[in-house]
Amino acid sequence: MKTTLNTKRIVPPLAAAVLIVAGAAWHSHFNAQAAAPAANAPAIPVVTAAVARQDVPVLLSGVGTVTAYASVTVKTRIDGQLDKLHFVEGQDVKAGQLLAEIDGRALRAQLAQIQATRAKDAALLANARADLKRYTNLHADDATTQQTLDTQQALVAQYAATVQSDDAQIQYAQVQLDYTRITAPLSGRIGARLVDAGNIVHTTDTTGLLIINQIDPVAVTFTLPGEDVQRIGAAANGSKPLSVVALTRDGKTRLAQGELVLLNNQVDTTSGTVQLKGKFVNTDHKLWPGQYVNVQLQLGTLSQALTVPSAAIQRGQSGTFVYTVDANNAAAMQPVRLGQVQGDTAVIEQGLQAGQRVVVDGQYKLKPGARVAEASAKPAGASGASGSAAPAGAASPASPAAPSSAAAAATAKREGA
Repeated sequence: MKTTLNTKRIVPPLAAAVLIVAGAAWHSHFNAQAAAPAANAPAIPVVTAAVARQDVPVLLSGVGTVTAYASVTVKTRIDGQLDKLHFVEGQDVKAGQLLAEIDGRALRAQLAQIQATRAKDAALLANARADLKRYTNLHADDATTQQTLDTQQALVAQYAATVQSDDAQIQYAQVQLDYTRITAPLSGRIGARLVDAGNIVHTTDTTGLLIINQIDPVAVTFTLPGEDVQRIGAAANGSKPLSVVALTRDGKTRLAQGELVLLNNQVDTTSGTVQLKGKFVNTDHKLWPGQYVNVQLQLGTLSQALTVPSAAIQRGQSGTFVYTVDANNAAAMQPVRLGQVQGDTAVIEQGLQAGQRVVVDGQYKLKPGARVAEASAKPAGASGASGSAAPAGAASPASPAAPSSAAAAATAKREGA
């Protein structure tokens, strides 16, 4: 009876101890099986680039319009019939080149008439001076009165003034006649013909005969925020003019490089911007009046700045960061202080060192500590890495099935035991 009672008291504690030991063994086995997939997870393909030091231009970007450096509407300065045109539409002309002629027959006749009048008045003046000389000699001999002498002197002065008036009329008539030959006031390119030969033209006509635009050099006018006026003014006070670059509207093709010639003397109160003008040599005519271009104004250069491809820059709730890759090919999230971003280059003011590797493609698959495999930095390789990432990511959720299968096998083994 006692023996039976002692057996009942001993068996339950022993069974409990056996169960605890078995449970601990199963838990340890399960964790080992679960950790194996994480350790053996495939590396994530990414594209990386090294942090570099280089001189970086300090640029301000805007949108501008190409304008003729000078533009003149050629008009007639006299009334008359347009006889001849000596230009072709779209022709390049030089300053002083003959462009058109107006009928000048009436003006030539008028000039000849004035010249004849001047010859007559000059003859009268010569005769009056000869008479004055005789009257002067007679007056010295008391052979004539002082009044006669004074009258003759006044007559000489009158004829002299008449000749001067004739000379002025001749000059005016000559100028009017010269206006019948219309010449180019500056070198440039002629636009469309506005008047045909044979028409009567007037000085009051508003359209003119043609328009000449000076396109070499050519100007680009653009605007920048008024807040940049102080920076631009300080940079413009240097010994050299500031460089201005004109680009295509997509910003990919450089058209020309020129220099800043104007920082306007006031900020537009409506738009809050200031107008600027650049001057460009345009021998190849890549810039055309009326064309819209992107403009970059260089204020200076950041010497040996830390730079990364702008594709490496990421933004999150905590600020700006990049993914770096260490010697063990593990990814890490690195906060950075971002400076100027221009095109494909971003300046890093704080947070990185030269030579570090940063991820420029594939960041969306990363998390701190993830293993990475660096893919080719070539465009084809980069796109291939991105394309192969989806299958790899799709396979990852299936990996937890391994520990579940191992746990089931362990449970079946225990139950069989």
